[in-house]
Amino acid sequence: MLHRDPSAGGFGPLGLGPEALKAVAELGYEEPTPIQERTIALLLEGRDVVAEAPTGTGKTAAYGLPIVERLDEDELRPQALVVVPTRELAIQISEALHALGKYREVVTLPIYGGQPYERQFRALARGVQIVVGTPGRLLDHLRRGTLELSGVRTVVLDEADEMLDMGFIEDIEEILAGLPRERQSALFSATIPRRVARLAERYLRDPVWVSVGAREGVAPSVRQVYYDVPASAKPDALARILDHEQPESAIVFVRTKREADSVAEQLNGQGYIAQAIHGDLNQAQRERALKRFREGHTQLLVATDVAARGLDIPDVSHVINYDLPDDADSYVHRIGRTGRAGRSGEALTLVTPRERRQLRPIEQAVRRRLQRLRVPTQLDIAARRRAAFRDEMLEVLEGGELDPYLALVEDLVDSRDPTEVAAAAFKMAIEAREPSRPGRARTEVAAGEEVSTTRDRGGAEPGMVQVFLRVGHRDGVRPADLVGAIANEARVSGDSIGSVDIYDTFSFVEVPEESADPVIAALNRTTIRGREARAVLARPDRRARRR
Repeated sequence: MLHRDPSAGGFGPLGLGPEALKAVAELGYEEPTPIQERTIALLLEGRDVVAEAPTGTGKTAAYGLPIVERLDEDELRPQALVVVPTRELAIQISEALHALGKYREVVTLPIYGGQPYERQFRALARGVQIVVGTPGRLLDHLRRGTLELSGVRTVVLDEADEMLDMGFIEDIEEILAGLPRERQSALFSATIPRRVARLAERYLRDPVWVSVGAREGVAPSVRQVYYDVPASAKPDALARILDHEQPESAIVFVRTKREADSVAEQLNGQGYIAQAIHGDLNQAQRERALKRFREGHTQLLVATDVAARGLDIPDVSHVINYDLPDDADSYVHRIGRTGRAGRSGEALTLVTPRERRQLRPIEQAVRRRLQRLRVPTQLDIAARRRAAFRDEMLEVLEGGELDPYLALVEDLVDSRDPTEVAAAAFKMAIEAREPSRPGRARTEVAAGEEVSTTRDRGGAEPGMVQVFLRVGHRDGVRPADLVGAIANEARVSGDSIGSVDIYDTFSFVEVPEESADPVIAALNRTTIRGREARAVLARPDRRARRR
């Protein structure tokens, strides 16, 4: 029986119980998205559903909340199965369902390739209620007899179009054939091509078809603009746009794997911290790149469409279409990465003269005219930096704690005009910041604070080591200087350089273990900002004190 409360706002009228509503409120969801509003009640009623909705529209909660609501808490065996195309998505959805079922003590388990079987065997033997898995690994467990699906009441195919594009149709059909006949089935997909529709017609019973179009799927808070740019001017235009926009985090979409590598290399050479993501990277490389991006060590991901779909990439401040996508669906997929959960977002597209005709179908799909902007000039960039500096100054003024600096100002104004003193301070501060890029170090160390070479992150990533350098903020060093020195002097690809942490008088840089000796030798043959780097391999037991 549904717990409908028409008088309540938000999720109240959809039929969810108090535990689910409490979890939803704690997660910060205030109003259901269109896909949630149209599917949650249907799924709670036991109907089969085919839902077409773009990325970023809240699909996980749309099917996850009904799954959690209908679980039998006393039954510790698989009651729901969610099939997804990638391991990253399996992990992401499993975590989301666990959060949604917090107050029902729901036990979830992601199952995917690349993880040791033994760990999954033990978890399944202990008992789980929701299994989220990739087709290949799910099928392996079914054939081994380690995954028992006779108690499954609900099955969800998420990102169905992606799974079929990746050639999983036979695996999916074998999994569906092994499920109980009396079950509820749901299929969620960004697009419903004919092959997806045939799958739904074959395995779902009298499903309700729900579609949230691009107009509803793209958050209204996403600003969508484009720049007319000749193809040869794209690299320079991208750098200027990034300098002007100063994104907290961004995904730059390109068309090919080769271009992903090329653009990432260009960005690293220009002083940004960028990482390419595409199909030629092995699983360990992809996971390391995504981990660095989530933790803020990388500000820019350069990705192909195939690589980006299904990955557990958090909401980003900017999506930049370096290459115009081939169709409107891909455009919607891309910009769905920003402006989620009511946040604002930026979708910026570079358009060459030959691509102008491709804009019209995209605008028709999103039912919105994209605003045309000119590429920022150096004057625009300087004005933007001054405005950002002004905003930060106002925050400092409101924060107080200025007594030590007020004494210095009072000393200076005895012989100088106060306005000139303030202007000189601003000039010094802005010039010190001027060369900085989005990849600049994020943390200053307080005077006297000790810093471990492991930087409280458990050391370098697997396959990486930390290099310690005796240059830092006081020497005017930026991440661009360290990345450039290593890339140019040691001939190490900028893509392979890991975290860059700059402190007051020293820095740490992660490099591939096999490149450590050449990197250290190269750094000690050159100078950085006129200072000797005195590079050494960082030792876990060594501690450096700011001087």
